[in-house]
Amino acid sequence: MPKKLGIIATDGEMKKAIEKLYPYETQTGKFIIEILDQEQIDEQGKYLEAKGASVIIGRSGTYDRNIENVSVPLLRLRVTAADIFNALIKASKIKGKIKVIIWEGVFFDRLWLEMISGEVEIYTFKNGEDIENVYIEAISTDSDCVVVGGGVICSLARGDGISSVFINASDESIIEIINHAEEVLGYLNNAQYQHELLSKMLNNVQDAVIVIDENDKVQLFNERAQNILKVGSARIMNKKLSNILPDFSFLKDNLINEIEEKEKLIRIRSLVLNYSTSLIWKDNKIKGMLLIFQDTTRLQRLEQKIRRELNKKGLVARYNFKDIIYADESMDIVIKRAKMIGKRDSSVVIYGESGTGKELMAQSIHNISDRNQAPFVAINCAALSESLLESELFGYEEGAFTGARKGGKPGLFELAHGGTIFLDEINSISLGLQSKLLRVVEEKEVMRLGSDYLIPLNVRIICAANEDLKAMLQKKTFRGDLFYRLSSFEIIIPPLRERQSDIEPLFIFFLKTFQLDEKIKWPGEKDIEKLMSHDWLGNVRELKNVAERYILFNEINLLKSKDNQSDKIYNDTIDLKEIHNLIDDRIIAQLMKSGLSKNEIAKKLGISRATLWNKNKKNV
Repeated sequence: MPKKLGIIATDGEMKKAIEKLYPYETQTGKFIIEILDQEQIDEQGKYLEAKGASVIIGRSGTYDRNIENVSVPLLRLRVTAADIFNALIKASKIKGKIKVIIWEGVFFDRLWLEMISGEVEIYTFKNGEDIENVYIEAISTDSDCVVVGGGVICSLARGDGISSVFINASDESIIEIINHAEEVLGYLNNAQYQHELLSKMLNNVQDAVIVIDENDKVQLFNERAQNILKVGSARIMNKKLSNILPDFSFLKDNLINEIEEKEKLIRIRSLVLNYSTSLIWKDNKIKGMLLIFQDTTRLQRLEQKIRRELNKKGLVARYNFKDIIYADESMDIVIKRAKMIGKRDSSVVIYGESGTGKELMAQSIHNISDRNQAPFVAINCAALSESLLESELFGYEEGAFTGARKGGKPGLFELAHGGTIFLDEINSISLGLQSKLLRVVEEKEVMRLGSDYLIPLNVRIICAANEDLKAMLQKKTFRGDLFYRLSSFEIIIPPLRERQSDIEPLFIFFLKTFQLDEKIKWPGEKDIEKLMSHDWLGNVRELKNVAERYILFNEINLLKSKDNQSDKIYNDTIDLKEIHNLIDDRIIAQLMKSGLSKNEIAKKLGISRATLWNKNKKNV
């Protein structure tokens, strides 16, 4: 919006002169002109400012009376020697001694008086408060005189019935001051643009920014700082930072001691801030300090969002309690207990044999909790070596060890911030790693390998074990302090052989999951009896494999051995790849029989024609 110029004209004659010199500006409202009102003189500057004037022009006493009352630039329309001389010529034609009352800053060479007939006395005032006293002094010795001065002087003279001559501003004087005023307006427009540009930039950056001057007074406090610290700018601007936010008193100390800091961590209330400070210099003197900081919690959430989008499979819990198929009363009790525990935010240990569905239970607990919109990160502790597990859990900095990824890598605890981390087979980790895990659990902070700073965490821990941790305590293979930190609640999932009521519904569920057509032969009574009498050392996972084989061969194919140990080994070495290949061959054969072309079959299966040929040469 264009800025306006406000002018307090001493009389109607001056107003007309301005309107004649600047017709476009006065008609369009770019110039706002008000005639001096002696009774309201102290308020006229405020009035013009309220009407939108960004710069105001006033003469002599008008200037002095308004300078303290306005917040915009006020320019003085100076009286020139030529203006005074013209007024003296007019005054010399009036009977009486001439008394000239002007501001002391006006230069007037007394040699001009030699060209004026009659006696002339010159009086000067320093500011608006002196005007009336100087006027009284001038007329006290001779009230039968002619007073020459500005609008305020002439107004006083008229009130006392004394002749007066107003010192009119010449066109040159008016043009000169208005040119100066337009230069100031241009500067203000540019300054406003620069200020708005800087404000936009600072309010749109992701960093919080605070600037204090050498007296600890806040000069800049951007929107990000307001949002993080929950403090409005109106409350803190131009006030001492250490008074409003005592937690930031270190900034004043750094300013006094001329200390600059880079990438430091500080805890303020419930926040952990990463900050840097820089001294502000002007003319080889320190004039203030710049503070830039980020809320590390927000940065972690941003990092999690990015990584969650890149790897949703690993960071999202896909299963809920409704996905757990069961009919047995013992499982009903377990599920009800797990739902109650899930509503709380405490750590949990889930016990169960391999294949009982411990991760399914952990995901369900996560999804019923208040953390369900945050990441769910799972890791099998038994699947990795100790050194690799440590780097995966805690992360590492660049160069922490040979082969460390450039730029470092956040650990799973960092990725799980705000959500849940599931540590499967927690019983397999060494005592040394247990000690490091304990520090993370107790302090709720993690330090990457090769780093020297701590990262705050807000993570729920769910563990799973296929061995009794209490028994491990007795054998001193599991730390007691870690056990009690992790075992706020315990959930025990019974093995499948102890909940026979679940075998048939689970088997039917898997058959429907694997079913490709309606020609499947559903199991009879003898088949179900076979299932019910089996030991199920592989639990639900083994039952799922049996269902997949049943789809292929239409018979219950249970793999038994002489003893439990050999049965377990055999079950662990089932060649699932071979089973999947057999299923692929059967699907291709059925599609060939349906009359579909090779291209249609390949398209339907989402494979190339060459792959189709390799999978089933006899049908191509």
